[in-house]
Amino acid sequence: MQRAAWLRRSETQKVYALLDGEARRTRAVGGVVRDTLLGRTREGAEVDFATELLPDEVMARADAEGISCYPSGIEHGTVTLRIGEQMFEVTTLRQDVATDGRRAVVAFGRDWRADAERRDFTMNALYADMDGTLFDPLGGLGDCMAGKVRFIGDPDQRLREDRLRVYRFFRFSASHGDQSFDRQGLEACKRVAGDLEQVSGERIGAEMMRMLELEHIAKTVRTMVRAGILSFHRDTLRQLALYDMSTDMPLAAGRLALIMGPHGVEELQSMWRLSNAEVKAATALRDAALLLGKGQINEVAYRFGDVAKTAVPVAAAIYDWAADWQREVSVILRAMRVPAFPIKGQDLVKAGLKPGPALGRKLHTLERDWIDSGFMLNRDELLRRVKS
Repeated sequence: MQRAAWLRRSETQKVYALLDGEARRTRAVGGVVRDTLLGRTREGAEVDFATELLPDEVMARADAEGISCYPSGIEHGTVTLRIGEQMFEVTTLRQDVATDGRRAVVAFGRDWRADAERRDFTMNALYADMDGTLFDPLGGLGDCMAGKVRFIGDPDQRLREDRLRVYRFFRFSASHGDQSFDRQGLEACKRVAGDLEQVSGERIGAEMMRMLELEHIAKTVRTMVRAGILSFHRDTLRQLALYDMSTDMPLAAGRLALIMGPHGVEELQSMWRLSNAEVKAATALRDAALLLGKGQINEVAYRFGDVAKTAVPVAAAIYDWAADWQREVSVILRAMRVPAFPIKGQDLVKAGLKPGPALGRKLHTLERDWIDSGFMLNRDELLRRVKS
Protein backbone atom coordinates (compact mmCIF):
# COMPACT_ATOMS: atom_id res chain seq x y z
CA MET A 1 0.00 0.00 0.00
CA GLN A 2 2.81 2.41 0.89
CA ARG A 3 4.14 2.31 -2.69
CA ALA A 4 0.81 2.92 -4.39
CA ALA A 5 1.10 5.65 -7.02
CA TRP A 6 -2.14 7.34 -5.98
CA LEU A 7 -1.00 7.50 -2.34
CA ARG A 8 2.39 9.03 -3.13
CA ARG A 9 0.98 11.59 -5.52
CA SER A 10 1.48 15.15 -4.23
CA GLU A 11 -2.21 16.02 -4.67
CA THR A 12 -3.27 13.11 -2.48
CA GLN A 13 -0.77 13.95 0.22
CA LYS A 14 -1.93 17.55 0.12
CA VAL A 15 -5.48 16.45 0.98
CA TYR A 16 -4.21 14.29 3.83
CA ALA A 17 -2.15 17.19 5.19
CA LEU A 18 -5.03 19.63 4.83
CA LEU A 19 -7.37 17.40 6.83
CA ASP A 20 -5.11 16.22 9.69
CA GLY A 21 -4.09 12.98 8.04
CA GLU A 22 -1.03 12.73 10.29
CA ALA A 23 -3.36 12.57 13.28
CA ARG A 24 -5.40 9.86 11.50
CA ARG A 25 -8.45 12.12 11.34
CA THR A 26 -8.71 11.55 7.59
CA ARG A 27 -8.23 8.32 5.66
CA ALA A 28 -8.67 7.13 2.08
CA VAL A 29 -11.51 4.64 1.85
CA GLY A 30 -13.29 2.20 -0.40
CA GLY A 31 -12.48 1.28 -3.96
CA VAL A 32 -8.98 2.67 -4.29
CA VAL A 33 -7.87 0.92 -1.08
CA ARG A 34 -9.58 -2.35 -2.00
CA ASP A 35 -8.18 -2.43 -5.53
CA THR A 36 -4.68 -1.47 -4.41
CA LEU A 37 -4.65 -4.50 -2.12
CA LEU A 38 -5.78 -6.64 -5.05
CA GLY A 39 -3.24 -5.11 -7.45
CA ARG A 40 -6.04 -3.77 -9.64
CA THR A 41 -5.59 0.00 -9.46
CA ARG A 42 -5.54 1.89 -12.73
CA GLU A 43 -4.14 5.23 -13.84
CA GLY A 44 -6.35 8.09 -12.71
CA ALA A 45 -8.25 6.00 -10.16
CA GLU A 46 -10.71 7.99 -8.03
CA VAL A 47 -9.60 8.61 -4.44
CA ASP A 48 -12.30 9.04 -1.80
CA PHE A 49 -11.67 10.15 1.76
CA ALA A 50 -13.47 9.72 5.06
CA THR A 51 -12.82 12.35 7.72
CA GLU A 52 -13.74 13.30 11.26
CA LEU A 53 -13.95 16.94 10.17
CA LEU A 54 -17.36 18.41 9.49
CA PRO A 55 -18.14 19.55 5.92
CA ASP A 56 -17.99 23.24 6.82
CA GLU A 57 -14.53 22.76 8.30
CA VAL A 58 -13.33 20.88 5.23
CA MET A 59 -14.57 23.68 2.97
CA ALA A 60 -13.10 26.40 5.18
CA ARG A 61 -9.67 24.77 5.18
CA ALA A 62 -9.77 24.22 1.43
CA ASP A 63 -10.75 27.85 0.85
CA ALA A 64 -7.93 29.07 3.09
CA GLU A 65 -5.42 27.09 1.00
CA GLY A 66 -6.88 28.23 -2.31
CA ILE A 67 -8.19 24.76 -3.15
CA SER A 68 -11.36 24.59 -5.21
CA CYS A 69 -14.19 23.03 -3.21
CA TYR A 70 -17.77 22.12 -4.10
CA PRO A 71 -20.64 21.03 -1.79
CA SER A 72 -21.42 18.07 -4.05
CA GLY A 73 -23.42 16.12 -1.45
CA ILE A 74 -23.44 18.40 1.54
CA GLU A 75 -26.62 16.91 3.05
CA HIS A 76 -24.75 13.62 3.39
CA GLY A 77 -21.49 15.22 4.43
CA THR A 78 -19.73 15.05 1.08
CA VAL A 79 -17.70 17.83 -0.49
CA THR A 80 -15.47 17.61 -3.55
CA LEU A 81 -11.97 19.08 -3.65
CA ARG A 82 -10.14 19.81 -6.85
CA ILE A 83 -6.37 20.07 -6.98
CA GLY A 84 -5.11 20.54 -10.52
CA GLU A 85 -6.97 17.98 -12.61
CA GLN A 86 -7.52 15.62 -9.69
CA MET A 87 -10.89 15.43 -7.94
CA PHE A 88 -11.32 14.09 -4.40
CA GLU A 89 -14.58 13.33 -2.60
CA VAL A 90 -14.33 13.92 1.14
CA THR A 91 -17.14 12.63 3.35
CA THR A 92 -17.55 13.20 7.07
CA LEU A 93 -17.85 10.08 9.22
CA ARG A 94 -21.51 9.27 9.59
CA GLN A 95 -24.13 6.76 10.56
CA ASP A 96 -27.67 6.33 9.29
CA VAL A 97 -30.46 7.74 11.47
CA ALA A 98 -33.34 6.82 9.15
CA THR A 99 -33.57 5.13 5.76
CA ASP A 100 -36.35 4.32 3.31
CA GLY A 101 -34.45 2.07 0.94
CA ARG A 102 -33.63 4.99 -1.31
CA ARG A 103 -32.39 7.91 0.78
CA ALA A 104 -30.85 8.10 4.21
CA VAL A 105 -30.87 10.68 6.99
CA VAL A 106 -27.39 10.67 8.50
CA ALA A 107 -25.72 11.93 11.64
CA PHE A 108 -22.09 13.00 11.62
CA GLY A 109 -19.65 11.69 14.18
CA ARG A 110 -16.10 10.58 14.90
CA ASP A 111 -16.67 6.85 15.24
CA TRP A 112 -14.73 5.05 12.53
CA ARG A 113 -16.32 1.68 13.25
CA ALA A 114 -19.83 3.15 13.01
CA ASP A 115 -18.87 4.68 9.66
CA ALA A 116 -17.61 1.31 8.44
CA GLU A 117 -20.73 -0.50 9.61
CA ARG A 118 -23.03 1.64 7.45
CA ARG A 119 -21.18 0.70 4.25
CA ASP A 120 -22.30 -2.09 1.92
CA PHE A 121 -19.66 -4.84 1.72
CA THR A 122 -16.81 -5.82 3.99
CA MET A 123 -14.29 -5.37 1.17
CA ASN A 124 -15.40 -1.74 0.84
CA ALA A 125 -14.93 -0.92 4.53
CA LEU A 126 -11.14 -0.67 4.28
CA TYR A 127 -9.25 2.56 4.97
CA ALA A 128 -5.69 3.76 4.37
CA ASP A 129 -3.77 6.24 6.49
CA MET A 130 -1.49 8.93 5.14
CA ASP A 131 1.54 6.63 5.28
CA GLY A 132 -0.31 3.73 3.68
CA THR A 133 -1.10 1.86 6.88
CA LEU A 134 -4.26 -0.19 6.47
CA PHE A 135 -7.14 0.41 8.88
CA ASP A 136 -9.58 -2.51 8.91
CA PRO A 137 -12.18 -2.01 11.66
CA LEU A 138 -14.46 -4.86 10.53
CA GLY A 139 -11.93 -7.44 9.44
CA GLY A 140 -12.78 -7.07 5.77
CA LEU A 141 -9.26 -7.75 4.51
CA GLY A 142 -9.79 -11.51 4.42
CA ASP A 143 -12.97 -11.19 2.34
CA CYS A 144 -11.24 -8.74 0.02
CA MET A 145 -8.29 -11.00 -0.68
CA ALA A 146 -10.54 -14.08 -1.02
CA GLY A 147 -12.88 -12.33 -3.47
CA LYS A 148 -15.84 -12.77 -1.14
CA VAL A 149 -18.54 -10.15 -1.65
CA ARG A 150 -20.26 -10.14 1.73
CA PHE A 151 -22.69 -7.64 3.18
CA ILE A 152 -21.64 -5.97 6.41
CA GLY A 153 -23.69 -7.33 9.28
CA ASP A 154 -27.27 -8.29 8.45
CA PRO A 155 -27.83 -8.39 4.65
CA ASP A 156 -31.54 -7.65 5.05
CA GLN A 157 -30.74 -4.51 7.02
CA ARG A 158 -28.22 -3.35 4.43
CA LEU A 159 -30.86 -3.76 1.72
CA ARG A 160 -33.51 -1.97 3.79
CA GLU A 161 -31.13 0.98 3.91
CA ASP A 162 -30.63 1.08 0.16
CA ARG A 163 -32.28 -1.21 -2.39
CA LEU A 164 -29.67 -0.27 -4.99
CA ARG A 165 -27.32 -2.56 -3.07
CA VAL A 166 -29.09 -5.48 -4.72
CA TYR A 167 -27.58 -4.47 -8.05
CA ARG A 168 -24.25 -3.62 -6.45
CA PHE A 169 -24.12 -7.07 -4.88
CA PHE A 170 -24.33 -8.70 -8.29
CA ARG A 171 -21.98 -6.23 -9.96
CA PHE A 172 -19.30 -6.71 -7.32
CA SER A 173 -19.81 -10.47 -7.38
CA ALA A 174 -18.98 -10.30 -11.09
CA SER A 175 -16.11 -7.82 -10.84
CA HIS A 176 -14.48 -8.94 -7.59
CA GLY A 177 -16.04 -12.29 -6.71
CA ASP A 178 -15.39 -14.35 -9.85
CA GLN A 179 -19.18 -14.68 -10.26
CA SER A 180 -19.53 -16.56 -6.98
CA PHE A 181 -22.35 -15.44 -4.73
CA ASP A 182 -22.44 -15.26 -0.97
CA ARG A 183 -25.37 -17.46 0.04
CA GLN A 184 -26.78 -15.14 2.70
CA GLY A 185 -26.43 -12.12 0.44
CA LEU A 186 -28.10 -13.88 -2.48
CA GLU A 187 -31.04 -15.03 -0.37
CA ALA A 188 -31.52 -11.50 0.96
CA CYS A 189 -31.59 -10.16 -2.60
CA LYS A 190 -34.21 -12.74 -3.55
CA ARG A 191 -36.40 -11.61 -0.66
CA VAL A 192 -36.60 -8.03 -1.95
CA ALA A 193 -36.75 -8.87 -5.67
CA GLY A 194 -40.38 -7.79 -5.86
CA ASP A 195 -39.78 -4.51 -4.06
CA LEU A 196 -37.31 -2.61 -6.20
CA GLU A 197 -39.66 -0.06 -7.77
CA GLN A 198 -38.43 2.66 -5.43
CA VAL A 199 -34.96 2.54 -7.03
CA SER A 200 -34.78 4.99 -9.93
CA GLY A 201 -34.12 3.77 -13.45
CA GLU A 202 -31.10 6.07 -13.64
CA ARG A 203 -29.43 4.44 -10.63
CA ILE A 204 -30.22 0.93 -11.83
CA GLY A 205 -29.04 1.76 -15.34
CA ALA A 206 -25.75 3.17 -14.04
CA GLU A 207 -25.07 -0.04 -12.09
CA MET A 208 -26.06 -2.27 -14.99
CA MET A 209 -23.92 -0.37 -17.48
CA ARG A 210 -20.91 -0.77 -15.19
CA MET A 211 -21.67 -4.48 -15.01
CA LEU A 212 -22.03 -4.79 -18.78
CA GLU A 213 -18.50 -3.43 -19.18
CA LEU A 214 -16.96 -6.30 -17.19
CA GLU A 215 -15.09 -9.20 -18.75
CA HIS A 216 -17.48 -12.00 -17.77
CA ILE A 217 -21.07 -11.50 -16.63
CA ALA A 218 -23.20 -14.26 -18.19
CA LYS A 219 -23.42 -16.33 -15.00
CA THR A 220 -24.22 -13.21 -12.98
CA VAL A 221 -27.04 -12.14 -15.28
CA ARG A 222 -28.46 -15.67 -15.27
CA THR A 223 -28.38 -15.67 -11.46
CA MET A 224 -30.14 -12.29 -11.38
CA VAL A 225 -32.88 -13.67 -13.62
CA ARG A 226 -33.32 -16.74 -11.43
CA ALA A 227 -33.44 -14.48 -8.37
CA GLY A 228 -36.22 -12.41 -9.93
CA ILE A 229 -34.12 -9.25 -10.23
CA LEU A 230 -34.09 -9.18 -14.04
CA SER A 231 -36.57 -10.52 -16.57
CA PHE A 232 -34.62 -11.63 -19.63
CA HIS A 233 -35.60 -14.12 -22.32
CA ARG A 234 -33.68 -17.40 -22.23
CA ASP A 235 -32.36 -16.69 -25.73
CA THR A 236 -30.79 -13.51 -24.35
CA LEU A 237 -29.09 -15.48 -21.59
CA ARG A 238 -27.74 -17.96 -24.13
CA GLN A 239 -26.44 -15.19 -26.36
CA LEU A 240 -24.79 -13.37 -23.46
CA ALA A 241 -23.00 -16.60 -22.54
CA LEU A 242 -21.84 -17.06 -26.13
CA TYR A 243 -20.69 -13.44 -26.27
CA ASP A 244 -18.56 -13.98 -23.15
CA MET A 245 -16.83 -16.81 -25.03
CA SER A 246 -16.65 -15.03 -28.39
CA THR A 247 -14.51 -12.03 -27.45
CA ASP A 248 -11.62 -11.05 -25.20
CA MET A 249 -12.77 -7.43 -25.30
CA PRO A 250 -16.49 -7.37 -24.48
CA LEU A 251 -18.34 -4.09 -24.86
CA ALA A 252 -21.31 -2.82 -22.90
CA ALA A 253 -22.80 -1.80 -26.25
CA GLY A 254 -22.34 -5.34 -27.52
CA ARG A 255 -24.26 -6.78 -24.61
CA LEU A 256 -26.95 -4.14 -24.95
CA ALA A 257 -27.25 -5.12 -28.61
CA LEU A 258 -28.08 -8.67 -27.51
CA ILE A 259 -30.46 -7.63 -24.75
CA MET A 260 -32.40 -5.21 -26.94
CA GLY A 261 -33.31 -8.02 -29.36
CA PRO A 262 -36.34 -9.39 -27.50
CA HIS A 263 -36.86 -6.30 -25.33
CA GLY A 264 -36.68 -3.55 -27.92
CA VAL A 265 -34.92 -0.21 -27.80
CA GLU A 266 -37.72 1.77 -26.19
CA GLU A 267 -38.29 -0.72 -23.37
CA LEU A 268 -34.60 -0.92 -22.58
CA GLN A 269 -34.12 2.84 -22.68
CA SER A 270 -37.10 3.35 -20.40
CA MET A 271 -36.06 0.61 -18.00
CA TRP A 272 -32.48 1.79 -17.51
CA ARG A 273 -32.72 5.43 -18.64
CA LEU A 274 -29.99 4.89 -21.19
CA SER A 275 -28.49 7.85 -22.97
CA ASN A 276 -29.07 8.41 -26.67
CA ALA A 277 -25.39 7.73 -27.28
CA GLU A 278 -25.57 4.34 -25.51
CA VAL A 279 -28.65 3.36 -27.49
CA LYS A 280 -27.12 4.53 -30.77
CA ALA A 281 -23.93 2.50 -30.21
CA ALA A 282 -25.86 -0.65 -29.31
CA THR A 283 -28.28 -0.26 -32.21
CA ALA A 284 -25.43 0.13 -34.69
CA LEU A 285 -23.77 -3.03 -33.39
CA ARG A 286 -26.99 -5.01 -33.61
CA ASP A 287 -27.80 -3.77 -37.12
CA ALA A 288 -24.28 -4.65 -38.27
CA ALA A 289 -24.45 -8.08 -36.60
CA LEU A 290 -27.77 -8.92 -38.28
CA LEU A 291 -26.32 -8.04 -41.69
CA LEU A 292 -23.27 -10.19 -40.98
CA GLY A 293 -25.63 -13.03 -40.15
CA LYS A 294 -27.09 -12.68 -43.64
CA GLY A 295 -23.62 -12.89 -45.16
CA GLN A 296 -23.55 -9.23 -46.19
CA ILE A 297 -19.96 -8.62 -45.16
CA ASN A 298 -19.26 -5.99 -47.81
CA GLU A 299 -22.39 -4.10 -46.79
CA VAL A 300 -21.31 -4.05 -43.16
CA ALA A 301 -17.79 -2.93 -43.99
CA TYR A 302 -19.17 -0.08 -46.10
CA ARG A 303 -22.02 1.05 -43.84
CA PHE A 304 -20.46 0.64 -40.41
CA GLY A 305 -16.71 1.21 -40.72
CA ASP A 306 -14.79 0.26 -37.57
CA VAL A 307 -18.01 -0.85 -35.87
CA ALA A 308 -17.99 -3.85 -38.22
CA LYS A 309 -15.12 -5.54 -36.38
CA THR A 310 -16.77 -5.25 -32.97
CA ALA A 311 -20.04 -6.53 -34.43
CA VAL A 312 -18.49 -9.89 -35.30
CA PRO A 313 -18.69 -11.43 -31.78
CA VAL A 314 -22.23 -10.03 -31.46
CA ALA A 315 -23.18 -11.82 -34.67
CA ALA A 316 -21.39 -14.95 -33.44
CA ALA A 317 -23.52 -14.89 -30.28
CA ILE A 318 -26.81 -14.27 -32.11
CA TYR A 319 -26.24 -16.94 -34.77
CA ASP A 320 -24.14 -19.35 -32.70
CA TRP A 321 -21.28 -19.30 -35.19
CA ALA A 322 -18.52 -21.84 -35.09
CA ALA A 323 -15.21 -20.37 -33.93
CA ASP A 324 -13.61 -21.00 -37.34
CA TRP A 325 -16.26 -18.98 -39.16
CA GLN A 326 -16.02 -16.12 -36.67
CA ARG A 327 -12.26 -15.97 -37.22
CA GLU A 328 -12.71 -16.04 -40.99
CA VAL A 329 -15.19 -13.16 -40.96
CA SER A 330 -12.87 -11.17 -38.72
CA VAL A 331 -9.93 -11.77 -41.06
CA ILE A 332 -11.98 -10.68 -44.07
CA LEU A 333 -13.08 -7.46 -42.39
CA ARG A 334 -9.58 -6.61 -41.16
CA ALA A 335 -8.17 -7.05 -44.66
CA MET A 336 -10.93 -5.14 -46.40
CA ARG A 337 -10.24 -1.61 -47.63
CA VAL A 338 -13.43 0.19 -48.57
CA PRO A 339 -13.03 3.06 -51.05
CA ALA A 340 -15.46 5.96 -51.36
CA PHE A 341 -18.45 5.33 -53.60
CA PRO A 342 -17.33 6.85 -56.92
CA ILE A 343 -20.73 8.16 -58.08
CA LYS A 344 -22.73 11.15 -56.86
CA GLY A 345 -26.16 12.43 -57.71
CA GLN A 346 -24.79 15.17 -59.94
CA ASP A 347 -23.09 12.51 -62.08
CA LEU A 348 -26.49 11.03 -62.84
CA VAL A 349 -27.88 14.46 -63.70
CA LYS A 350 -25.06 14.93 -66.19
CA ALA A 351 -25.88 11.52 -67.57
CA GLY A 352 -29.40 12.71 -68.38
CA LEU A 353 -31.49 11.79 -65.30
CA LYS A 354 -33.78 14.41 -63.80
CA PRO A 355 -33.49 15.23 -60.07
CA GLY A 356 -36.15 13.46 -58.03
CA PRO A 357 -37.12 10.10 -56.51
CA ALA A 358 -36.23 8.15 -59.64
CA LEU A 359 -32.70 9.47 -59.54
CA GLY A 360 -32.40 8.50 -55.87
CA ARG A 361 -33.57 4.97 -56.62
CA LYS A 362 -31.10 4.65 -59.48
CA LEU A 363 -28.25 5.91 -57.29
CA HIS A 364 -29.19 3.37 -54.64
CA THR A 365 -29.22 0.57 -57.22
CA LEU A 366 -25.79 1.54 -58.48
CA GLU A 367 -24.47 1.66 -54.93
CA ARG A 368 -25.93 -1.80 -54.33
CA ASP A 369 -24.25 -3.15 -57.48
CA TRP A 370 -20.94 -1.57 -56.42
CA ILE A 371 -21.10 -3.13 -52.95
CA ASP A 372 -22.05 -6.54 -54.35
CA SER A 373 -19.08 -6.38 -56.72
CA GLY A 374 -16.76 -6.10 -53.74
CA PHE A 375 -16.24 -2.40 -54.58
CA MET A 376 -14.62 -3.40 -57.89
CA LEU A 377 -16.91 -1.51 -60.31
CA ASN A 378 -15.27 1.77 -61.19
CA ARG A 379 -16.88 5.10 -62.04
CA ASP A 380 -16.97 4.53 -65.80
CA GLU A 381 -18.49 1.08 -65.44
CA LEU A 382 -21.20 2.43 -63.15
CA LEU A 383 -22.00 5.32 -65.51
CA ARG A 384 -22.34 2.90 -68.42
CA ARG A 385 -25.06 1.16 -66.41
CA VAL A 386 -26.90 4.47 -66.17
CA LYS A 387 -26.86 4.97 -69.93
CA SER A 388 -27.91 1.38 -70.58
